[in-house]
Amino acid sequence: MLRKFNPPGMGSSNMYHQGVEITSFKRMLFISGQVGVGSDGAPGKDIRQQTELAINNLYNILAAADMDANDIVKTTIYLTDENLLGAFMEAGASSLPSAPPATTLVIVKALASPDLLIEIEAVAAK
Repeated sequence: MLRKFNPPGMGSSNMYHQGVEITSFKRMLFISGQVGVGSDGAPGKDIRQQTELAINNLYNILAAADMDANDIVKTTIYLTDENLLGAFMEAGASSLPSAPPATTLVIVKALASPDLLIEIEAVAAK
């Protein structure tokens, strides 16, 4: 079971929780960084499409482990440009769990390929 919380006096957001406590679980899943590419290996055309593809890839791995988005306890998101933040948040808002996990977002110089704009890694527990 997961207990997601934002302590009083600390900032809160609809995109993440400050803490996620795992009160009981049988399994943990560590998901490698998922990038915005389709099954054909081609990257999405922009940050919105790459965000949707990266989240879809993440959810496919969760499903293969008999888990879903509500089992995610921590995500780390890497963006290659701070100017992409608004479009990323718009694209991801409808796809992410309604009670979001603990999240860290980092702006990086580059990812594994110059065509990639986003990478999302996650830890899930069930």
